[in-house]
Amino acid sequence: MPKPAAAVPETVGQAVIPLVNSLQDIIARLDGDAAAGLELPQVAAIGGQSSGKSSVLEALVGRDFLPRGPDICTRRPLVLQLVRHASPEEWGEFLHAPGRQFHDFEQIKREIQLETDKEAGDNKGVSEKQIRLKIFSPNVLDITLVDLPGITRVPVGDQPSDIESRIRAMIMQYIKHPSCIILAVSPANADLANSDALQLARLADPDGSRTIGVITKLDIMDRGTDARNFLLGNVIPLKFGYVGVVNRSQEDINFNRSVQDALAFEEKFFSTLPAYHGLAHCCGVPQLAKKLNMILLKHITNMLPGLKTRINAQLVAVAKEHAAYGDTVESAAGQGVQLLNILRKYCEAFSSMVEGKNRVSTDKLSGGARIHYIFQSIFVKSLEQEIDPCKSITDEDICTTIQNSGGPKGAMFLPEVPFEILVRKQIGRLLDPSLQCAQFIYDELIKISHGCLISELQKFPVLKKRMSEVVCSFLRDGLRPAETMITHIIEMEMDYINTSHPSFVGGTKVVELAKHEVLPPKTSASLSGRKDGTMVGSEIQKTAERSQKSRAVFARDATRRATSEQASMEAETSLTGGSQIGNSQVGGNSSSKLPSIIPLKEPPITLKPSETEQDATEVAIVKLLIKSYYDIVRKSIEDAIPKAVMHFLVNHTKRDLHNFLIRKLYRENLLNELMRETDEVLIRRQCIQEMLEILKQAHRTLEEFPFEADKIEKGYSLTEHATGLSKIHGVSGDSTNGIYTSSPNC
Repeated sequence: MPKPAAAVPETVGQAVIPLVNSLQDIIARLDGDAAAGLELPQVAAIGGQSSGKSSVLEALVGRDFLPRGPDICTRRPLVLQLVRHASPEEWGEFLHAPGRQFHDFEQIKREIQLETDKEAGDNKGVSEKQIRLKIFSPNVLDITLVDLPGITRVPVGDQPSDIESRIRAMIMQYIKHPSCIILAVSPANADLANSDALQLARLADPDGSRTIGVITKLDIMDRGTDARNFLLGNVIPLKFGYVGVVNRSQEDINFNRSVQDALAFEEKFFSTLPAYHGLAHCCGVPQLAKKLNMILLKHITNMLPGLKTRINAQLVAVAKEHAAYGDTVESAAGQGVQLLNILRKYCEAFSSMVEGKNRVSTDKLSGGARIHYIFQSIFVKSLEQEIDPCKSITDEDICTTIQNSGGPKGAMFLPEVPFEILVRKQIGRLLDPSLQCAQFIYDELIKISHGCLISELQKFPVLKKRMSEVVCSFLRDGLRPAETMITHIIEMEMDYINTSHPSFVGGTKVVELAKHEVLPPKTSASLSGRKDGTMVGSEIQKTAERSQKSRAVFARDATRRATSEQASMEAETSLTGGSQIGNSQVGGNSSSKLPSIIPLKEPPITLKPSETEQDATEVAIVKLLIKSYYDIVRKSIEDAIPKAVMHFLVNHTKRDLHNFLIRKLYRENLLNELMRETDEVLIRRQCIQEMLEILKQAHRTLEEFPFEADKIEKGYSLTEHATGLSKIHGVSGDSTNGIYTSSPNC
């Protein structure tokens, strides 16, 4: 005959919850931050003080093992893992006492009390630190529960004044996670609408999709009342519904009435009270155990695939961090190899960042892109937009320079000297921005060096400091020849003014441009068309033709010179003639007076040049020549300076930094000092190692989980024990009157 369909799922069901229990033991070894995001499926029991939580847990185990008293009993979260096994023996194991089995449940109670007092004190204090207890028994179903402290409003003993808010916050830390099933315990002799447990559950689970309601103390409700409407969900509906239970009274506890006797009384209570007829599926601790088991089993099935993904992701992250820390190296040879690897990786990372091959950022420019931005968007644009070659030269300065260059005679043609003097002065202004550009690139390389191998160098503070010093020294040494080369480039441009450059605008063209700038269009045209003896137009044309691609020559005003010469001749004639007349007069009439002497004004200390229309034209020509040649030099500088900086600074660093670091740092007498790790790094490496082992163990445990949902959904086979718990001697499991029987559908 084929096996019943429920036989296979029983094995699967018995394996799933213990699997999660194993994961809980494993993950419990992680600290709070490392365990974040790895919350496991579990059931958290919450309720007010004296709501009967502890009695429910003891009834599920079938043994009396929890501390009791009139005041708050649960003062530390108790993670209770129930493990069903075939052996008739029952025992408990604490995570804080590995390898030790507690077969005496009174001893388990004392151990819980001792551990509670150790953390929370012996005067009603409360602690968030867990106690983890695993109970092995043939009379339980595989369930994991967390017994949380009961909500209390009035502080007692050593409890702080805000004990209520602290306990509520502690409870919320557990039940806020979607992986947590909430077991909301409320006493039947209180108003269910004001239940502390249901109020907290609603905050964490607004739609009630993961909350199970437990109504305790049904046997002490006011006479004539019952909890039928509550159990049917007619008052406050919950997805998983409610289960009603009958607790042991304080008198039962005082007289050591066993849990087994209490379960027998509970079953008799529900079977004899007409109000609960037809509600066998939601009455009694056995039904609660079965429901919890089935719900937890289904919940685990839904949660584990996502949990496996999160554990794998964290395993990868921790393994990566562990690889970054590496193993501790103590030998000199090992330290040398480690240092060489760090230096090589550092230089590779530096080159990659400069070349844009290392973790390209999407939100800002970095590395070599910033260098390009400095060259093109700062240096070049500043030269093109912000430097006017004639901005710092006035027309008076140009005119003075022209006249000074003519000496005592004055110049017949526009001399080259004023143009060269003035253009050299403007070329010299390019030196400062060029040197500043090199300094900007130096600063960027310093920033890039600080961003290389941050995590690896963090372990070796001495090495990090020395490397920073060596790299800064190397970059400073590279900056000096770059600055020298930049200075030479500017000086070369200043030393030789190449007016034969094909792009230089001179000769006729510059004359025409100057005339158009100075004179109105009609006047300029009429002057250029004149062919009389004034020399202006003809002389300009002859001079322009002689210097098409050479220096600009311009005939000075002949009229001005002719007028000056005529005045000189007249003055000379008058003086000569006057002398002759005077002599004759003296010979003829000695009594006549001599003519009066004409006095001259002394020249002022500071002489300013005269200003004529011809001077304005010459100034315009010089300005045009300066602008033309300056543009040629500027374009050359825009191209040459980035090349010089790249050659002497950037590419030099990429080529030679590695060898320089080895020469400066790879020395046997420095290895111990450079490769010494901080205490924080040693501690962190140990923690990472332990965390990696824990996550590997959790990963291996999850690999054993059967993810065949069709096998798991059916859960336990309850054909052997209809309630999921063992038979209670003296009480029939299925009533002869058919009033109290387990529903086969639940």
